[in-house]
Amino acid sequence: MCAERRQHAAMALSGHQRYLVIRDTKIKETVGALYKRAWDEQVAPRYRAGEPAPGMSRERFLRLLDAAEYLAAHIHEAPVWIVPCLQGGTPSRTSGSSIYPAVQNMLLVARALGLGATLTTLYLQFEKEAEAALGLPPGFHSYALLPIGYPMGRFGPVRRIALTDVVYEDRWGQSFSD
Repeated sequence: MCAERRQHAAMALSGHQRYLVIRDTKIKETVGALYKRAWDEQVAPRYRAGEPAPGMSRERFLRLLDAAEYLAAHIHEAPVWIVPCLQGGTPSRTSGSSIYPAVQNMLLVARALGLGATLTTLYLQFEKEAEAALGLPPGFHSYALLPIGYPMGRFGPVRRIALTDVVYEDRWGQSFSD
């Protein structure tokens, strides 16, 4: 990216946003162990006992679960992590609203370049330990972790669930009609 475009992109970002690019193996192993612990203790048991989302077959659900399990065990092996951070008080449901559109754009660019990437916040189950391992200064908080690497296996088009399975009209549970 040329210097002028980089400067323009930086000016478009809020003054409180920062992005940490992690390549350090030790940092990835430390935070990756926290991610795996959160997966093993909290998420895997709930998902394993759960049912597929509306419109998802049991087979696809189990494949997704296997992929998430693999990520938990191997997240530290992704060549690069991007950790979006914001300056400010305690993170809340709305405080990340200014950073997630930028994260979505990063995910779209990674996909366009043939890279595998995902947004995860699971490591934040151990937020203080993770942010200490990331070396964040006081007053800054991480809002996600994007492991980026080369996908294994088939990396084809993304499947979409039918709108009628996930969108309601006017009232919860009332079918959407387009």
